[in-house]
Amino acid sequence: MSVTGQTEASPVQGQGKRERLVSAACDLVYRQGIARTTLADIAQAADVPVGNVYYYFRTKDAIIDAVVRAHVSRLTAAVAVVERRHRTPQARLKALMAALAEQRDLIALYGCLYGTLSSELAKGAEGPDVPGASLVRVPLEWAERQFRDMGRADAGDLAVEFVASYQGSAVLSSALGQPDLMARQVRRLARWIEALQP
Repeated sequence: MSVTGQTEASPVQGQGKRERLVSAACDLVYRQGIARTTLADIAQAADVPVGNVYYYFRTKDAIIDAVVRAHVSRLTAAVAVVERRHRTPQARLKALMAALAEQRDLIALYGCLYGTLSSELAKGAEGPDVPGASLVRVPLEWAERQFRDMGRADAGDLAVEFVASYQGSAVLSSALGQPDLMARQVRRLARWIEALQP
């Protein structure tokens, strides 16, 4: 299960042009960031003539909105898979961390897809409504439900600690180029989850 939402660098056979553009944009924005990714880059990676991009997306902001929606959809689907496969909230929380740890080499190169994208979008936001906030809100709300199901009255605070610990380890792993740092942090989080009592 890929929780990072990693996409293929080349267009996928059978996808329509719009889907190929969004898929290419997801990959390029993750690897290069929003500022360095141009519509021409996206068109080339999607194997779509650059003029056709404007038929589907009038602006770069429109395609970035589609990228955020695609990632939110993938993240929501990933946590739903965790819910189906694991019976207890503790097992679900640990399974999500384990899935993220499987992506540690990629995270060490580019950071956490959701954290870096939401941070980049927050820098250009005006007002309290940050376009990428949903990328952080989905795991926060999911984790809070898990802690609440464990009988914890402080579920909201524990969810913040859980997500902040992961995001912090992703930043450090990327900044230091040390994927094992993330693996160690995930093991520590698993022990922390086990030690929590209702």
